Amino acid sequence: MADGAMIKPGVPVSFNKVQKSFGSVRVLEELNLQVQPGEFLVLLGASGSGKTTALRILSGLETASAGRVTIGDRDVTDILPKYRDISMVFQSYALYPHKTVAENIGFPLKVRKVPRAEMQAAIKDAAAQVQLDHLLGRYPRELSGGQRQRVALARAIIRRPSVFLMDEPLSNLDAKLRGHMRAELKHMQQSFGITTIYVTHDQIEAMTLAHRIAILEKGVLQQLDTPEQIYNNPANLFVAQFIGSPPMNIVKGSLDSSTFQAHGAAVAVPVQGRVDSAVLGVRPEDCTLAAPAPGGLTGEIYTTELIGDHTLVTLKIGGDFLAVKASKDFRAAPGQVAGVGVARERLFVFDAASGARLT
Repeated sequence: MADGAMIKPGVPVSFNKVQKSFGSVRVLEELNLQVQPGEFLVLLGASGSGKTTALRILSGLETASAGRVTIGDRDVTDILPKYRDISMVFQSYALYPHKTVAENIGFPLKVRKVPRAEMQAAIKDAAAQVQLDHLLGRYPRELSGGQRQRVALARAIIRRPSVFLMDEPLSNLDAKLRGHMRAELKHMQQSFGITTIYVTHDQIEAMTLAHRIAILEKGVLQQLDTPEQIYNNPANLFVAQFIGSPPMNIVKGSLDSSTFQAHGAAVAVPVQGRVDSAVLGVRPEDCTLAAPAPGGLTGEIYTTELIGDHTLVTLKIGGDFLAVKASKDFRAAPGQVAGVGVARERLFVFDAASGARLT
């Protein structure tokens, strides 16, 4: 198992018109989603978006109100969780405090009555995969948060499942350890090739881990695409503002032909039409500070924040705030008037009422 050769190749997973309601409350609309064999798919959304409900339906911990779920070529909609050939890793680790690391890792094999010698070899291999082979005799209380999370991962690995399901597994860790564990998770998943579905509200986790991201909001799938496409080509205003740190700038105004008008500025945009209530979107890294110019976006500097490799400058333009990533050496006093230069091809325009992106 050390080289991943004994683990099953990834299998496809499908949600087909899956819905879920709790009483009169619909928490998951008709979800159609196909996960490719060996793919690392992230379900991303805020609290209440339906992402954990979708994962629990796939695991069998919740029953779909409508629709079907398949793993590989099997319809598992009505199959008990223990027969779905999945492993879950939870936010809480869910370790047995009275069992050693080795006993926690090997518990799934003990339940299946795997012969002792075979089980011991598998425990050592799984522990080595997550660099815990020197801690097998310790108890969970003697481990750090990151080590406990790795025990949970090893316990999932040892089952050699068709699918890994992970529900916010890194959210209890500090920022530095989260970064380290993200790298470990990505390397492990690539090495094993096991289909992995990962739930998070953290966009950085989604962007760094996923082959593709499925963004959910109020039970509705908003966009399914690669991290690059979601960042560079958001399908709607919600996705545009949800992805990115700092988030995409938005300026409220109107669209007339191929000109966006707001706060006395007239900005050429790469779309045409007439929309009385429109929103202009542009990312902070696609803006530059410039001298004020007639017809251009102009505002007063509200704050400057030295981030390290850049300075984040926030301007107030009418009732809107616009952030610009400037040089780390940039200095300016609040209240100073500045213009904002934007690249036409990097501008997005949305319908304010529907949130739909205009193309």
